[in-house]
Amino acid sequence: MRRLRLLSLLLCLLLPLTARAGAGMDGEDGEAPAAAPEAGQAVALTAPADHADSDGGADMPPALDVPELLPWVPTIDLTNDAIDIWDRIRRGFGMPDLVSEEVDRQEIAYLSHPAYLDRAFARARPFLYHIVAELEARGMPTELALLPMVESAFNPRAYSRSRAAGLWQFIPSTGRLFKLEQNAWVDERRDVVASTDAALDYLQYVYERHGDWHLALASYNWGEGAVARALRKNRDAGKPMEYAHLTMPSETRLYVPKLQALKNIVAQPELFGFELPYVANKTHFATIGSPPGIDLATAAEFADITIEEFVELNPAFKRPVIPDGTQPIVLPADRVDTFRANVALSGDAATRWRSYSVRKSDTLSALASRFGSTPTVLAEVNGIGVRSRLRPGSTLLVPVGDDAESALRAARVLPDEPKFKKRKRYRRRSR
Repeated sequence: MRRLRLLSLLLCLLLPLTARAGAGMDGEDGEAPAAAPEAGQAVALTAPADHADSDGGADMPPALDVPELLPWVPTIDLTNDAIDIWDRIRRGFGMPDLVSEEVDRQEIAYLSHPAYLDRAFARARPFLYHIVAELEARGMPTELALLPMVESAFNPRAYSRSRAAGLWQFIPSTGRLFKLEQNAWVDERRDVVASTDAALDYLQYVYERHGDWHLALASYNWGEGAVARALRKNRDAGKPMEYAHLTMPSETRLYVPKLQALKNIVAQPELFGFELPYVANKTHFATIGSPPGIDLATAAEFADITIEEFVELNPAFKRPVIPDGTQPIVLPADRVDTFRANVALSGDAATRWRSYSVRKSDTLSALASRFGSTPTVLAEVNGIGVRSRLRPGSTLLVPVGDDAESALRAARVLPDEPKFKKRKRYRRRSR
């Protein structure tokens, strides 16, 4: 964009001179004037020759009145369908651009690590269509579809030291505030559909509060209360109330520049020498209900995909069995009919597990014997130790049928939540 602005300035300076020189050539030599350079071509600058007038004095060219250049705006033919998802995102850009040296630095940081960009954009492939469609339905700027790149690099399993999880990095308290279920079975902060809906609710809320997308993004990262206090501090000090002038933590100060840098790269990847991966402008997955008690490995088998592929699309599950059929599942769009057909053929055989409420006298070995399993299988499927003492009233998964091995395979694929060491706090000695 900066290169095109410079080129526009050069054209404004050169075109009047080219027109004069061309008129002279047309009259004297009969040659057509040189064509104006196209956008993106290099322009050679030469000093104009002095012309002597009849009195022997120098014929000085008149001063040029160069108008103030407006920001370059890409032209998009909205009469045609979007070529791919990136084209569709560009058509919906609606946030004011942030122009700053920090944006330039973030562009350089991203482009200095092309392998990172490639991995993150590749991970975004299954999710972008859904996110963009939801943004358009709400009338929100589509560059917000790039925000998970800043938050999690489009990794739905991402988990931070502050216990933020998922594509949109909700902390537990904010997740509960926006009705994202978090229990022993599921963590909807990692559910792509549920977390996207909650994130857009939150972004709409903070935008309506501030009336400014940059401040809304700062609130999403830092908290709306903290941004309100920073604004009040600037107002009382007579300082500007824009995002760029607020005193913020480093992470929040870099938050919008990172998103703006990604927006610039997506807007003109050829300018930065970067090639975006092709992502078709069509739905990539569908959300459907599932039979109660089905384990994830069986669900994957019914959809004719690997258990790894299934878990990638359903990272919210914390146990290898779908609890009572209440949690919808996500499947590739072209596998939904296959899944439903196999469920219909299997009948009751699809239900291989059920929930069991632990009683006071129960032990893991006694339950394993009772339900035709082993303590090792029950412990691994339920995410507990073999020697764990069972708490009365807690819920365990127990097998209904004979095949427990499939759930065991699924349990080994599910991601573990990282456990960070707590920082030691030292008491200050009193003097």
